[in-house]
Amino acid sequence: MAAVGRAARSYPVVAATLAVGAVGGVLELTGAAPAARVVLSVYALVVALRQSRGMVADLRAGTYGVDLLAVLAVVSTVLVGEYWAALVVCLMLSGGEALEAYAAGRARRELSDLLARVPRVAHRVRPDGGSLDVPIDEIGPGDELWVRPGELVPVDGELLTADAAFDESSVTGESLPVEHRRGDALLSGSVNGGEAVRVRATATAAQSQYQAIVALVEEAQASRAPFVRLADRVAVPFTLVALGIAAVAWAVAGQASRFAEVLVVATPCPLIIAAPVAFMAGMSRAAKTGIIVKSGGTLEQLARVRTVAFDKTGTLTHGVPVVAAVHPARCWGADEVLALAAAVEQYSAHPLAAAIVAAARQRALPVPAARDPEEHTAHGVRATVGGRAVVVGKQGFVRSAAPDVAGAPLAPGQTGVHVGVDGGYAGVVALADEVRAETPATLAALHRSGVRSTLMLTGDAEPTARHIAGRIGIDDVRAGLLPQDKVDAVRAVTDRPVMMVGDGVNDAPVLAVADIGVAMGAKGSTAASESADVVVMLDDLSRTVRAVRIGRRTLRVAWQAIGLGVGLSMALMVVAAFGLLPAIVGAWLQEAVDLACILWALLASRPGREERAAEPLPLPAPLRVPAGGFSRG
Repeated sequence: MAAVGRAARSYPVVAATLAVGAVGGVLELTGAAPAARVVLSVYALVVALRQSRGMVADLRAGTYGVDLLAVLAVVSTVLVGEYWAALVVCLMLSGGEALEAYAAGRARRELSDLLARVPRVAHRVRPDGGSLDVPIDEIGPGDELWVRPGELVPVDGELLTADAAFDESSVTGESLPVEHRRGDALLSGSVNGGEAVRVRATATAAQSQYQAIVALVEEAQASRAPFVRLADRVAVPFTLVALGIAAVAWAVAGQASRFAEVLVVATPCPLIIAAPVAFMAGMSRAAKTGIIVKSGGTLEQLARVRTVAFDKTGTLTHGVPVVAAVHPARCWGADEVLALAAAVEQYSAHPLAAAIVAAARQRALPVPAARDPEEHTAHGVRATVGGRAVVVGKQGFVRSAAPDVAGAPLAPGQTGVHVGVDGGYAGVVALADEVRAETPATLAALHRSGVRSTLMLTGDAEPTARHIAGRIGIDDVRAGLLPQDKVDAVRAVTDRPVMMVGDGVNDAPVLAVADIGVAMGAKGSTAASESADVVVMLDDLSRTVRAVRIGRRTLRVAWQAIGLGVGLSMALMVVAAFGLLPAIVGAWLQEAVDLACILWALLASRPGREERAAEPLPLPAPLRVPAGGFSRG
């Protein structure tokens, strides 16, 4: 009974319609048919009046109302004495609204779950090691927190416990638990999958990753797709056709009841319901895979995208330098040169220095301590290692200590860090920005998904950009661009819609002007995420292909659901026009049509045949390519 009460409170018009039907049934069974007719007819006219008010409000708001057929169906069935059919039409209208609410709720379940899980309280560590529960808004950088088993990390932070596993699926879409060690960065919204851990906050709640995702989701839930408005406009010619068939049937048969019988099966619920449900299902599915789509209209644009433009650094590449090769001078070994360079560079904060130290540690090379390190900003570092004077840095800087510095055998666009030891030249470490492993396969998959051209927009030098483009299979390259140049390049694209994919602060303007802006949000800037229409929460470029495929699937399902509803309604109208479909039977059949349309629209929450058949994106061996933007200084 409690469940029945909750359902009645959630859907009061449905409950009222069923109650009136029960009263009418009792009256007819007790021989009071005239009273039943009055009760049902009055109730039906009240529902029609309520629907009329909504229709007028829509028209005043500039929305093409599609309730005219429903109102006419109720009024005409009452006038011809088909009061039970009128009640079924009322049940159809109220039931359709209830089904839409239920289906939309199911479709946006992943979005709603994300909002419902927002942490409200954090456990601040007390001096005695215990915890004090405080509102999450009171947490600031530097605060130490306890995160208990199964709880969400309340703010972005740094792990203080030795190691722990976290479920990051709601933040990045990664389905498997992620292992972290002491010092690793933790994203708010991650779920602690083991014992209680200590975390040091590195941001406030408002500045943390989970709150940013929640804000994006709230924006997505408030949106309404242009396609839905298009469905409203499609209903206008449908209404005119239905009225025409009903009028002809009445004129030919000479019976007013024929007019009512046609309109009963012509109610436009499929047009009202199908598109919103399909788009919410598509947005929900995208969110489940770590892709936040801010509006239903963006899904439609994704389905039709023809050109995709990419920023280079941090999007097509990882955006950080790595050691591509070591070229030792005569009488030197590659590992020896790398170890000496790392020994000196470990005292520098430069990105190239960090890459050299990381490469030495990855090769398990001993990195000895250095004495008297002296960094010359934008040039290099000097230090003493094992009693030897070592100089590391730009060619000109190293030449001042080792005059025999030779020309570096670097690939086009690579950056060289030279090494001199005791006045002699030891070799050069070549560094490059590593292309994402999934980049070539992603570009190929976009073409297979209907994208006609791909474009690289970068501030790098032309040789570097073209070297990368040739290896990853991109169609066109625009190099040496400033942020405004990127904006102009996107505006000049004629084969639209155009999608722009980027991650940096300098990408925010071009993401905003593109038809679809996609931000790589896992490591990208907040400005880029705020400017974008789509935010990919996992550091995976191939999610852009998935977003396009979800958009195509959603649009296709929405049109299929509308086509199914309109087609079945038209067929039933023709049958009713020939007098073969009593009003009461037609009303129940139209209810079945509405249900079928909703169920079909929900298919957008599942992958289609094209996606299931699509081969998984291969992960080729990493390509190391030029990193022209990583010179010292």
